[in-house]
Amino acid sequence: MCSLTCTNIQILEEHVDLHLEEHSFSEGGNIRDLELAQWLQTEEDKQQRSEEEKREREEFKKLQRQYGLDNSGGYKQQFLKNMEREVDRGRMQPFEYHKRKADMMECLAFGIDDGKTKTSGVIEALCKYYQNENKDVRHVWLSTGVDHFHSSLGDRGWGCGYRNFQMLLSSLLQNSLYNDCLRDTTLIPSIPKIQSMIEDAWREGFDPHGASHFNNRLHGSKAWIGACEIYSLLTSLGIKCQIIDFHKPTGPMGTHPRLFEWILRYYSTDNEGGAKVACTSKPPIYLQHQGHSRTVVGIEEKKNKTLCLLLFDPGCPSQEMQKLLKQNSDGTSLKLLRKFVGSLKEKQYQIVAIDGVLSLEEKAARCRDSQVLTSEKIP
Repeated sequence: MCSLTCTNIQILEEHVDLHLEEHSFSEGGNIRDLELAQWLQTEEDKQQRSEEEKREREEFKKLQRQYGLDNSGGYKQQFLKNMEREVDRGRMQPFEYHKRKADMMECLAFGIDDGKTKTSGVIEALCKYYQNENKDVRHVWLSTGVDHFHSSLGDRGWGCGYRNFQMLLSSLLQNSLYNDCLRDTTLIPSIPKIQSMIEDAWREGFDPHGASHFNNRLHGSKAWIGACEIYSLLTSLGIKCQIIDFHKPTGPMGTHPRLFEWILRYYSTDNEGGAKVACTSKPPIYLQHQGHSRTVVGIEEKKNKTLCLLLFDPGCPSQEMQKLLKQNSDGTSLKLLRKFVGSLKEKQYQIVAIDGVLSLEEKAARCRDSQVLTSEKIP
């Protein structure tokens, strides 16, 4: 309230007008302040959404790169790029580059692996070693012969699933039970060829959900594959197999003793005689966890009843694997293969275990069932 006392009517009117103008300005100011606040909030929301979208795009691109789905090329492109890098660093002569490029192109044209990362004879050497080993192994069960394949310049960082398939296949090719299934696959295929074979399985109708994850395309990419792709490929070839999902730890400290027990039953069933060393006719087992896969080629039972898996790791180079072939081996090289219960502490493991061949009717039924691919869960 104004305290001014005024006797002149004109002065009074002017003073009142000033008060009215002041009130109007104040109201207009409030409206403008409100509009400004709303605009600032809208702009802040837009910026936050933009930053979130940018983070999501970057995260998606990161995942694409991580899983080889970023259209940066596949095996051939990586092989050539890594060889060029070796030449630039003086680790490879230009003539060697051109020779290896020509060899690679020839193998890719025929769809066969060049065999340069392969080590053969390890299972046979292990069988001899265990016959003479008298320390702490009570029983050991070994797969039928398996060749080891390790990653090369073309697939380093993403090729473990394909290399493990090559290991499985190398064993199946030595087992007459699978001759009919593999009559069109008498040589170990190259990684791009394996990618095409998985695409063929998808076209046949196997695991459409998994196929859509890769946009139905693997060839020419660095896409990682896992247990589902191995299952689809083997089943499309008429090979009976199953996925077992050890989806949570079953022992203390995040361990998986049930996994070890399952693998022991797999090898020891039909091989329960008194012999210390059982060189079985069982194929190896594909073992997957987040970010890597390996091949189980056997299992030890120690005298104190503890179990130890024997694993072929595609990350292990052939010069290390060849140490296992030496006749005078004292067993120290076995550290490359041995994994005790306390060594496997990933949250989840999946295995693909092979168990014979499928009839045409069984194969068709499994293809239908794979529309929603399921696994046996333990526990």
